[in-house]
Amino acid sequence: MSDAAKTLSKIREVVVISGKGGTGKTSLAASFAYLAGQSAIADCDVDAANLHLVLRPKVRERHEFRCGHEAVIRDEDCIGCGECLKNCRFGAITVREQGEGQGGGGRFSVDPIACEGCGVCVHFCPVQAIDFPECLCGEWMVSDTRCGPMVHARLGVAAENSGKLVSLVRQKARQLAEERGLFLLIVDGPPGIGCPVIASVTGASLVIVVSEPTVSGEHDLERALVLTRHFAIPSLVCVNKWDLNPQMTERIEHKAQLAGAQIAGRIRYDFGVIKAQLEACTVVETETVAAQDICQIWQCVVNFKR
Repeated sequence: MSDAAKTLSKIREVVVISGKGGTGKTSLAASFAYLAGQSAIADCDVDAANLHLVLRPKVRERHEFRCGHEAVIRDEDCIGCGECLKNCRFGAITVREQGEGQGGGGRFSVDPIACEGCGVCVHFCPVQAIDFPECLCGEWMVSDTRCGPMVHARLGVAAENSGKLVSLVRQKARQLAEERGLFLLIVDGPPGIGCPVIASVTGASLVIVVSEPTVSGEHDLERALVLTRHFAIPSLVCVNKWDLNPQMTERIEHKAQLAGAQIAGRIRYDFGVIKAQLEACTVVETETVAAQDICQIWQCVVNFKR
């Protein structure tokens, strides 16, 4: 095994996820990054990235993210035969002008929002008058923060393939950890259980699932634990704002243990969290009761053994 491969195998990747948005996942991930001292950081919530709001990264590199294809009809070469319109199953081809094409047919255009990038129109065009360029779907960045190097991204409006962008962010963050000699990668994952979440947790060392003491929080936690169990990833669970409903918190923790997860701790409801966010600080950089709770959870993460 090469030295680079050995380094990559030693990197511990801790991913923070939640079954739904708004549970405090990003606040916890940012606090972990601060408590870790220096670690590699990846914001994999590319659909709504906000880790930068508290870590205040200084961008060093910007890169385009291109994925998928989009059909574009060249008016000067189109003969107006209508083959593209006839074969498109997504209603993405529209007639702009009747009888204006070279062959007496109409002029056609492609709706970029409706186009699924299947390439059928490209295949059936008799004069190859349709280009099929790769789409610009967003950008990914490499930045410096007070907690260590960070890789984050921004998905374009109405752009798809966020799972691929998540995988790219994780890959670059691991490379960065290798280059800097860092042995910890902290990932702020997306909410839910869809493709971006799967791309965030696959191959991770440990997943922390953040829940809240509500009926929806209980249900979403169960779904998230089914996902981590499917991929055989060890999981810790913490309940945020637990004191708003202690009875529900106990029920959630009981179900989490039955699902094979360990309980990392609880975080109290604390207005100091909002104050920290307004000051663009992590919670553990302030003197709040929630900061004490997060520090205890971090110790559980540090001492966790599978």
